[in-house]
Amino acid sequence: MSETTFLRTSELISLTDRTRHDAQLRALRFMGIEHRVRPDGSIAVLRAHIHYAFGAGDRVKSSDENEIEPNWDAV
Repeated sequence: MSETTFLRTSELISLTDRTRHDAQLRALRFMGIEHRVRPDGSIAVLRAHIHYAFGAGDRVKSSDENEIEPNWDAV
């Protein structure tokens, strides 16, 4: 079975120990787990963030973080 980018519904239920979306949101916020709410109310959690949050992977960069590089044009 291949890993998906996002947690499956069953994995989200296992992580939060909750089945309702509102209860899952409270649990995720309490645990400090990054998530997004989809238009249908379901919750998206990146698998990579879970690995990082539990100490098993590299930090996931947020979309607003930029790589800092030297200004090569100034050299």
